[in-house]
Amino acid sequence: MTRKLTIFFFAAAVLAAGCGVGSPARNTRTGLLTGVAPVADAEVAVIEMEDAPKYGTITLELYSNVAPRMVAQFKALAKEGVYNGTTFHRINPSVIQGGDPLSKDENPSNDGTGRSNKPNVPAEFTDIPYDTGILGAARGSDINSANSQFFITLQREPGFDKNYTIFGKVIDGMENVKAIAAVTPKVGERPVDPVRIKTITIKPKG
Repeated sequence: MTRKLTIFFFAAAVLAAGCGVGSPARNTRTGLLTGVAPVADAEVAVIEMEDAPKYGTITLELYSNVAPRMVAQFKALAKEGVYNGTTFHRINPSVIQGGDPLSKDENPSNDGTGRSNKPNVPAEFTDIPYDTGILGAARGSDINSANSQFFITLQREPGFDKNYTIFGKVIDGMENVKAIAAVTPKVGERPVDPVRIKTITIKPKG
């Protein structure tokens, strides 16, 4: 009887695996992963602003379990210092956006058009909702064009759901995100006086 039960459970496990039961999969066409809750990495990203008295620091947890490629790219760029000296070049009621290496130069007209020298990251969309404080990967019209730029949401944005890769969330310093969002004056969405990131550091959580 024991041997028969063992064979039965083994066969059931094989059948379940073949049907995808309990194994959420990403849609290869849309990049969408559903039914998976975000799990925070053992490391966090700490954004330290140049004007610390005004803007302080922002701490982000990162979600490698749902967006492994984007998290890996973000961590690599941070460790290489690519984000140091970049600005939050786009600020509107929905987001603050930064991470463009071109925002380091003296030409503000090209801010938002740049990327790192690393390859673009394929879409890693999920059904996690875009609530306040979500860290998302900015991209162009091509869903697979995320690279170095990122944004932090200022409010619930249902229109972003399943359309932009979520790879983290603010866990400390949301008041500083709001301080950045309140900056004036602006030309369109770009602050006249650069709101500059001093460093983004990857550190062990806690």
